[in-house]
Amino acid sequence: RTYAAPIVGERAWRVLFAVVSLPLALSCISFFVNHAREGMQLWQTPRDDPLLHALLWLANFISFLFLYPSTFNLLEIAAIQKPQLHLWETGVTRITRHPQAVGQILWCLAHTAWVGTSTVAAASTVLIVHHVFSMYHGDRRLATRHGEAFEYVKSKTSIVPFQAVWEGRQELPSDYYKEFLRGPYFLVVGGTIAAYFAHPYMQAGAALLHW
Repeated sequence: RTYAAPIVGERAWRVLFAVVSLPLALSCISFFVNHAREGMQLWQTPRDDPLLHALLWLANFISFLFLYPSTFNLLEIAAIQKPQLHLWETGVTRITRHPQAVGQILWCLAHTAWVGTSTVAAASTVLIVHHVFSMYHGDRRLATRHGEAFEYVKSKTSIVPFQAVWEGRQELPSDYYKEFLRGPYFLVVGGTIAAYFAHPYMQAGAALLHW
């Protein structure tokens, strides 16, 4: 991206990225769904424990609130507007500077705890390592693009959730909840709940692909 985007343009790069990555994402997700319960059963999580199920479900639900902060810029995602590297200071960024990485790690831990197979553990490990690197890479890109402005935001935020808050570097306003009362978050909440109930259909669809 560093070398190609300046040549072809940010919109063209976003379209090219989508054309390549979306089919790969479909194949990877389908393969994961089809083979998640294969390999060694490292542990057996009780399926009849409603409290445990509720805790893991809640962890997954919260992970999606972290995973999609860029849904605020739907026109950029669709490349209708020029995609930009934003420097966020409010909302979920007050909790962690890298919400997508934190959300993905939370999702991986919850799914691995529930399924308990070596396949899911291996896939989750790779995803977590990838997103840990993305934290370093993301900070580097933001520092290159925004310079001193990023250093200021970095001083007020943290990678570890709430670390900047308990260290006193970030003060949550009394009406902090209002920063989450935005249209895209309602779509994320609805989509997350719908995805939970759609799991049987997702499994059936993945099985039809035989991947």
